[in-house]
Amino acid sequence: MDCKDTVNFTFLDLIFYHEFYRKNIANLNTKKIVIAGGPGTGKTSIITHLKSLEFTCYDEISRQVTLQARQDGIEQLFLTEPLLFSEKLLEGRTQQFFDADKENQNMVFLDRGLPDVLAYMDYIGDTYPKHFIDVCETHKYDYIFVLAPWQDIFISDNERYENFEEAQVIHQHLIDTYTRFGYKLIDVPFGSIKNRTDFILELLNL
Repeated sequence: MDCKDTVNFTFLDLIFYHEFYRKNIANLNTKKIVIAGGPGTGKTSIITHLKSLEFTCYDEISRQVTLQARQDGIEQLFLTEPLLFSEKLLEGRTQQFFDADKENQNMVFLDRGLPDVLAYMDYIGDTYPKHFIDVCETHKYDYIFVLAPWQDIFISDNERYENFEEAQVIHQHLIDTYTRFGYKLIDVPFGSIKNRTDFILELLNL
């Protein structure tokens, strides 16, 4: 094949390749640990603290997608084209899942997981293709730590569209969605960033 004869892979092709890789090549000993929760619950602060302790962490990608859309002239992609926005999140989080398998580490922490995409779509009452469900069923995490809405630390900004009351509704959708895919959720209590991080690490026996 000539180098110019480029093959265009679809997202579903990418998922198939990921599954082939995981079954035949990947380091399946790497535990994938999701820090989940609605907006403004402190997920990113915990991820940042875990990084300072030299754990391998993958950042939330929704802000990256939002900022890229603004550079492309779309001010609020999630509000104007929620399905396209969610598709980009699904692709990005699938890639993170794939990348975690390649890490030479015992565990990888992720700021949000694939089911978050479905929870947000359910929250806005929009429909999504079946492969959104399929990718969540075939790409399973090892632990899900959930942070509940906490008004004392909740802050709105230019990339966060929701107020605190809406964050509470999103939280319930997250609980429902992860439970729907068979996950046992672990609630992280309120407290300082260090105490919340210590709670997670102690439960993981680290």
